[in-house]
Amino acid sequence: MNNGLDFGDRTDFDNADRGFVSALTPGVVTASDGRVVWDADSWSFLAADCPDTVNPSLWRQSRLCARQGLYEVAEGIYQVRGLDISNMTIIEGDSGVIIIDPLLSVETAAAAFGLYRAQRGDRPVTAVIYSHSHADHFGGVAGVTDGNVPILAPVGFMEHAVAENVYAGTAMTRRAGFMYGATLPTGPAGQVGFGLGLASSTGTVSLFPPTVHITRTGQEETIDGVRMVFQLTPGTEAPAEMNFLFPDRRALCMAENATHTMHNVLTLRGALVRDARIWSRYLTEAITMFDGQADVLFASHHWPTWGHDNMMRFLSEQRDLYAYLHDQTLRLANQGHTGSEIAEMIQLPPALGTAWHARGYYGSVSHNVKAIYQRYLGWFDGNPANLWQHPPVETAKRYVDCLGGVEAVLTKAGDYLAGGDPRFAAQLLQHAVFADPHHGDAKELLAQVYERLAYTSENGVWRNFYLTGAQELRYGPKITPVDLGAGMAAVLSVEQIFDTLAIRVDAPKAWHDTIVIDWTFTDLGESYRTTLRNGVLLQQQNVPAGQPDLSLSLTKRDLLGMLAGHGLGGIAYDGEIDALKRLLGHLDAPDPNFGIVTP
Repeated sequence: MNNGLDFGDRTDFDNADRGFVSALTPGVVTASDGRVVWDADSWSFLAADCPDTVNPSLWRQSRLCARQGLYEVAEGIYQVRGLDISNMTIIEGDSGVIIIDPLLSVETAAAAFGLYRAQRGDRPVTAVIYSHSHADHFGGVAGVTDGNVPILAPVGFMEHAVAENVYAGTAMTRRAGFMYGATLPTGPAGQVGFGLGLASSTGTVSLFPPTVHITRTGQEETIDGVRMVFQLTPGTEAPAEMNFLFPDRRALCMAENATHTMHNVLTLRGALVRDARIWSRYLTEAITMFDGQADVLFASHHWPTWGHDNMMRFLSEQRDLYAYLHDQTLRLANQGHTGSEIAEMIQLPPALGTAWHARGYYGSVSHNVKAIYQRYLGWFDGNPANLWQHPPVETAKRYVDCLGGVEAVLTKAGDYLAGGDPRFAAQLLQHAVFADPHHGDAKELLAQVYERLAYTSENGVWRNFYLTGAQELRYGPKITPVDLGAGMAAVLSVEQIFDTLAIRVDAPKAWHDTIVIDWTFTDLGESYRTTLRNGVLLQQQNVPAGQPDLSLSLTKRDLLGMLAGHGLGGIAYDGEIDALKRLLGHLDAPDPNFGIVTP
């Protein structure tokens, strides 16, 4: 299980502990109603020796991620780590501080900033930087500022923050519950972290739109006496992302483009497939652009790397990792191998395979290879038999019938499990559960198989998926604790709000209805026409000619209130108000707890 790894190497532990100032004691953060949104102390069990229920390599990584507190990275640069999934970085300026990536939740961000202020004084926030468009790097912003400061972000930030967190937000949040083990108890048989961090906080998500956009590599900004040089890296770990150098502090922030784990080319919660080729090329650009200009490299997760040679080796190996996965996947694809075949064929070269920061704690060779294949060739492997398969339940019923019924499937699965093949046992049992979701023995045996797979997995995300699957097979779905979309609704543009409505239209129900509504937003000076026809909700800005069924005069806040079920309030209208009621009646409500391990 050690795979040639040097467990005697203490470099990461030394770096993770370096610069420690103070911890939050107790390490618990609560919401205003007393609800616990973060409990760093719940991972104290990681101080013990590795049990047989956790892969030793993952246990090591989780122990590193469990370091909690305020750390000095360089003169005037501090990080708060271990108080959320991500790090908050604080840059001291002439009159206040610049906050980089204010965590996921308002409550954890406020606690992290409070920990800093307790040690360094009550300094005001003079600017905020969002390194990229994932919620754990902006969601806590209202915990450190009221938004009346410069907020810097890469170009395209708002578009991608909404597209990734709102448009497919319900499905993504449901799957993220599996990915992060959100409903699992912490402990040696449960959630131990997922490689990139320990867990996601469950507090309030906020967002203030950027006021300063970084639009080109090499762009320089100076705020509160702090000089920054930016490198745009779109299409890497996020669609909108950037690295940046503090040249006068000789410190380099790599956002989430280079961390102490193999990252995801396609995150298992769901997202657009990332570009491993361009990811590696931007890392090459960073090596060239920032070489010799920094003495410390830090990121939005994990611990820093100090020393020029160490930084360059780290960046070069991270670069080689994504380039290797990309190039070898396409080499083998062009020899006719499918994504699932290539995932079993590719092995990393020894220099990468034994580098702790390149291990598959968060991403994995297996699912990254499949993602690269998907990016270039899509879901179809070219075999006609796979072109028009039955959906999972119907496929399951047929397999179970061919094998002689559910009981026969359970017997066969038990044989494969006893023979040391839990992977195929899981496939067989999944057919049994989907063919007969009320069969208790099938669900329990599959749960046991998932636990066995979890306990040996080096990948923290895979472990959480397996254990959450086992939990839901036994007890059913639990409510997903975080709704990213709800916290971001207020900053959506009207166009984006109408996009979210279009996604919710129950098209067959609306096939034979045509509804035209004009919307005039008095607070924005904007006018829109929405037209429902053929089950499609279309929008046009600047109302065209023609008589609508209904005209509304309102504010964006009125619109959000109406969609939240607060009625029409003071909205003025002319025409058939029934048209609005019909439109709203055609909207589906998303299901935040849809089945995953059961139909």
